[in-house]
Amino acid sequence: MNIEIPPGLTDLLQGYTVEVLRHQPADLVDFAIQYFTRLKEKEEQQQRIESRQDSDADAMQTESTEDNEESGTETDSESDFEEPVINRLNRRVSVCAEAFNPDEDDDEDMEPRVVYPKSDDQRNRLQEACKDIILFKSLDQEQIFEILDAMFERKVEPSEHVIDQDDDGDNFYVIERGTYDIYVTKGGQPLLVGKYDNHGSFGELALMYNTPRAATIIATTEGALWGLDRVTFRRIIVKNNAKKRKAYESFIESVPLLKSLELAERMKIVDVIGERTYQDNELIIRQGDKADCFYIVQSGEVKIMIKSKTLADQEDNAEVEITRYSKGNYFGELALVTNKPRAASAYAIGPVKCLVMDIQAFERLLGPCMDIMKRNIVNYEEQLVSLFGTSLDLENPGL
Repeated sequence: MNIEIPPGLTDLLQGYTVEVLRHQPADLVDFAIQYFTRLKEKEEQQQRIESRQDSDADAMQTESTEDNEESGTETDSESDFEEPVINRLNRRVSVCAEAFNPDEDDDEDMEPRVVYPKSDDQRNRLQEACKDIILFKSLDQEQIFEILDAMFERKVEPSEHVIDQDDDGDNFYVIERGTYDIYVTKGGQPLLVGKYDNHGSFGELALMYNTPRAATIIATTEGALWGLDRVTFRRIIVKNNAKKRKAYESFIESVPLLKSLELAERMKIVDVIGERTYQDNELIIRQGDKADCFYIVQSGEVKIMIKSKTLADQEDNAEVEITRYSKGNYFGELALVTNKPRAASAYAIGPVKCLVMDIQAFERLLGPCMDIMKRNIVNYEEQLVSLFGTSLDLENPGL
């Protein structure tokens, strides 16, 4: 079934999502009704204003024509030099009003690369601060180096405002050290909604969605941050995520296991998967280890090997290959479905690229596929019986 996303739907849902994050409503359904009702009212009001403006313009055009016939060329010459209306409240256009399409907006690719020189100590501290930042996980090594080059150090003092709610987004920040309070203003009152304690990052929301800051961040101790400017952030991170998302969406749709999922369910999977690469004969999962991830082969080939525990006392109890997986196949689900240790090991055959989903996302998003995966356990049992004469290794993989 070919389903096309209606024009404007993405922007509409992004706007709603940002407001939810800013206001943190207790009742999402009630908040959605209020939000979209206000949106519709504004749209209708704007249409009425434009309609009146069109009517006024027609009337003014008629009057102008009559006046010009009376005043002759003098009016013609003066009409080209209308005195501008000065508004003392005018301010520069917010960067958050700019439209940004990661696929089409290449202007920022022409910007010179930003580089802040760093000492070896600064570089080491920066790498340590960034090692667990989720936004950087899908970047390649060259992009990581470019990000690190472009980041600058910012020292903060207690009570210093790092960012303020409703301001334009200028930088993304990674915390090296220090504690910070997160405030969101509701009904004119700032509410403490969270804290950062010596690690984490913030400020990406305004840069990714071109919206005002959704919260105020205030340092509660002396601290150090690493900032990344808006242009570099959007050029590398936003564009990279958009391209990877497109690639993943297309691939996920081709995976047989996931065809039974609705489009919205597949989109959620796209948002949580990561990517890992392996070299020839590299171990991907080890028999007997605790399970933490589910794997889908994106490219290359993987061989599944098992060493029988029922033959552990025999000298010739070597690992036996039981199957191979290629593009679109999945593995690692058995231990997650049965809540037992890994029943087999997996090795790369040549270069291999896998999409990886952690156990929390697996349990949350792949419920509709669970019956299919449980049916496959029967196939595994048949393979083990044919190899070892028993399926005990599958029933008790951790023994």
